[in-house]
Amino acid sequence: MMLEPRLVQSFAEIQKDLDARGKLLSKAKLAECRETFRGRFGPEKLRNLDGEALLVTMHDHGNRDSLVYWLEFKSDDEFPADFGSIAGGSALKFGVYKRNETGVWMTGSPTKQRELTIEEAVETARKHRDQLVKGAEIIERFSAEGTDADYKILQDTLYKVAPDVSDMAWGHKYFSLLFPDKIDDYHNSDYQKFHLIKLFQIPPEGEGRYLAAGRFIAIARELGIPVNTLTKIMNHRDGNPYWYWRVGTSDGTERRNKWDIMRGGNCVAVGWPAIGDLSAITYSRESKEIIRKALEEKYPSTPSVVGNSTQQLFNFVAKIKENDLILAADGATILGIGKVTGEYFYDSSSDFPHRRPVEWLSLDEWRLPKDVGLRTTVHKLKYDPDNFIAIERRISSSPPPPTPETITKRLPLPLLGGLIGRVQSNLNRKNQVILYGPPGTGKTYWAEIAARELAARSAFGKSYDQLHQDQIQVVSGTGEEEPSLVRMCCFHPAYGYEDFLEGYRPESVDGRMVFRLQDGIFKTICKDAQKSPDRNFYLIVDEINRGDIPRIFGELLTILEKDKRGKSIILPLSGDRFQVPKNVFLIGTMNTADRSIALLDTALRRRFGFIELMPDSSVLGNSVVSGIPIGRWLDDLNRRVCAHVGRDARNLQVGHSYLMEGSKPISEFQRLSRVIREDIIPLLQEYCYEDYSALEKILGTGLVDSVNQKILHDLFEDGGQEKLIAALLQPCPDIATSLQVVEAVTKVPDEEGEEVEGGAPSGAK
Repeated sequence: MMLEPRLVQSFAEIQKDLDARGKLLSKAKLAECRETFRGRFGPEKLRNLDGEALLVTMHDHGNRDSLVYWLEFKSDDEFPADFGSIAGGSALKFGVYKRNETGVWMTGSPTKQRELTIEEAVETARKHRDQLVKGAEIIERFSAEGTDADYKILQDTLYKVAPDVSDMAWGHKYFSLLFPDKIDDYHNSDYQKFHLIKLFQIPPEGEGRYLAAGRFIAIARELGIPVNTLTKIMNHRDGNPYWYWRVGTSDGTERRNKWDIMRGGNCVAVGWPAIGDLSAITYSRESKEIIRKALEEKYPSTPSVVGNSTQQLFNFVAKIKENDLILAADGATILGIGKVTGEYFYDSSSDFPHRRPVEWLSLDEWRLPKDVGLRTTVHKLKYDPDNFIAIERRISSSPPPPTPETITKRLPLPLLGGLIGRVQSNLNRKNQVILYGPPGTGKTYWAEIAARELAARSAFGKSYDQLHQDQIQVVSGTGEEEPSLVRMCCFHPAYGYEDFLEGYRPESVDGRMVFRLQDGIFKTICKDAQKSPDRNFYLIVDEINRGDIPRIFGELLTILEKDKRGKSIILPLSGDRFQVPKNVFLIGTMNTADRSIALLDTALRRRFGFIELMPDSSVLGNSVVSGIPIGRWLDDLNRRVCAHVGRDARNLQVGHSYLMEGSKPISEFQRLSRVIREDIIPLLQEYCYEDYSALEKILGTGLVDSVNQKILHDLFEDGGQEKLIAALLQPCPDIATSLQVVEAVTKVPDEEGEEVEGGAPSGAK
């Protein structure tokens, strides 16, 4: 068996999930796509082409019917982009290309290009054609049961007869499309090695794109799935390749004396405090030189020592990337394995100030099978399958490390996943973000979830769901006794500067009406944040686009930007000196059905990050209500909205939240009926501006009478359920025949809760 049993089970679960979400192509569709490709660009077709026709068919990127376009860019129903990417780099990777600006054919390297005559370009295309044809003939005769040694022979043969195409990503993709039962669709050997290591397999020795193909083909055969499905599953499970780094846990005076800082603060850290903040460093020669000069000045030593320290600091700040694995080590002993979750940050309060946030995946003490040699503070591990597999096994078998009892103050939070992670990333960059999209896409819901989660982790080092009641009160309580960390307001046309920052408000004093200067919600949260610098405060501004932004924010826009935080301005009413603390974060929500993001104040747009939330039927899962797969029904409804509402229809779609109850999809038809009648139909009527012909095209003739300009509300009354179901499915009858529906209606629970065969749709008799 190629795979361990637990991996087989994991693959089956991922395949089922991806298939349910429509992320996998069926065997029939895969075969159809490949036959279409062969019909256009197979060896038999290329043999019959010559001259400029051959050149254009093979290498003209501007021609959407060219081979290079199909291999790199084609993505539609005819040929989806599901066969491994070769994107990146320049068109020179194909050996020849037609320059868009001049129409001249070019070749060479990025730093030394040269023009080709038509005859020279045609000759290159002929060479490529002949090599593709010869390579295909060799692979045709090759046995799909080949061993690693057989694939080594295949690779050597291909490199000999097709030297200009076989070791190129585009040539590998060409062959994999023609021979999917022999060649995998990872067109980069680094990806092949990475995914094999994630399967705890030592990749074949040597370099080349064909050496590991037999492994993937054998695994796909063992699982009974196409190799394309296998690689999709592995991509979903493993993500993109990453590097492995060793980081020391000592300052040289005492063993492991910095390990508690790293473990408790969910970070890895290094010294050189006199260098100062390196947040401005980028991955460039100029930045590396800045670090070298700073080290020469602050830590003078021999050129070799300075050079070594420069490389380590540069790697730590600029080269380590998100999702890389860090091995926190004491000499040869590994103390913990962490995944990098964010960018470099600087903590001036520590003598180990240069830091990267991590999520600890294992806190076991152990040693690598093979010594990594160097004992420098920051060291990238050389490629060694034995070591890498040992690391992967360790993190796959270790239980999740316990949450530290104490969290080092003012450390950036580890970057979370999903939408909350996107909110967090935007707040890290700009301190304020706006969630925008059509109605019903969960903007306010996610703003509250994200704010609570980030506040909980900042204040208590654990998820909001893990908080005790008193801690929940601190995060999202009334704020009467202790100011809550998460607060909320809603903009509207009457909302003003005095509500947000400060203003005079009437109040009764001894029976007389007087006006007193009072702080607004934003000024109040800023004052509270200054008193508690070790906690993050979050203000949610719901419906931010409904207010007069320049009037509400006033001079606040000057100091709202992240790099202006801490700078003071004088408020015109009170004369107070006011500043926005670094630990105050704004999360706005915006309904694009009311106002396009393009219409927002330019100054505001520059100061906020933006995250678009569109209808997402995947959150509805496989929910089927009375024979209606509500996720697919929503997708189909929104396609008709986009087709018939007109301008800006994309921002006028129907959000998935309409079809949910709390965090779960609607499960009862009566509830679905009410939502459609009371929420969705009125929304669409507003979109169509009483244009019942457009409304009829969206909802169908079963629900809309365009001649008499009315909605057929009788269908929603008692006794009309079957007719209403038919009316809802009328514009999209094919979804009623989907496997999702068939499986849902042939298995229903009986009175004892046991599944029985041959059931009817929920609600049918």
